Amino acid sequence: MIRVLLADDEPLVRTGIAMILDAEDDIEVVDVVGDGRAAVLRAQETAPDVVVMDVRMPVMDGVEATRRILDEQGPGAPRSGVLVLSTFHVDEAVHGALRAGASGFVLKDAAPDELVAAIHAVARGDAWLAPAVAKRLLAEFKGRPESTLPRGDLMGRLTHREREVLVLLAHGLGSRAMADHLFLSEATVKTHLNRILTKLGLHDRAGAVAVAYREGLVGPNDPMPPRP
Repeated sequence: MIRVLLADDEPLVRTGIAMILDAEDDIEVVDVVGDGRAAVLRAQETAPDVVVMDVRMPVMDGVEATRRILDEQGPGAPRSGVLVLSTFHVDEAVHGALRAGASGFVLKDAAPDELVAAIHAVARGDAWLAPAVAKRLLAEFKGRPESTLPRGDLMGRLTHREREVLVLLAHGLGSRAMADHLFLSEATVKTHLNRILTKLGLHDRAGAVAVAYREGLVGPNDPMPPRP
């Protein structure tokens, strides 16, 4: 059973999402809250598998709530993944949540089955970035000044393994899933991710995904690459 904590300040939205999730045989909504601070407190008390987190809420926004939830999980404690919700478009608040450690991003106008699939992915320790969301992220980065994305020739600095990790990241895999796919330790994968960001002059994984799509390393309909 996947235990879900839902945080959204709009009563109709959170009620509707809770009804969708309660209809699933393997998902249990352990609590529903309306602000970020309450989400942090209830996450500590209930240790959910997944926190579905709106990014814009009163008292404490979803970015700070995500950071606190993930920072306060001690070694050996149950790990909660955070799935970010947002309306209409990808923006700085969403980028901030991803930098804070969120495992995925779903638009509020997504179909119910996409939300359910995203929750399952995050509960497994994977990331979720649907093709439509990836396209929006890429469009956001393309719309920024050219200096915000690294030059294409910087891709030549990446090793073969780093390119493999970047492709898997663009497919929505989290560190643990990438480690399993490549037969590596999670610590090694995180080292590769840090080197990728450093070599490309990026600050977050969202930017790396945008670069992977822009440079043609992966397309929205590409299958998952086989294990080496």
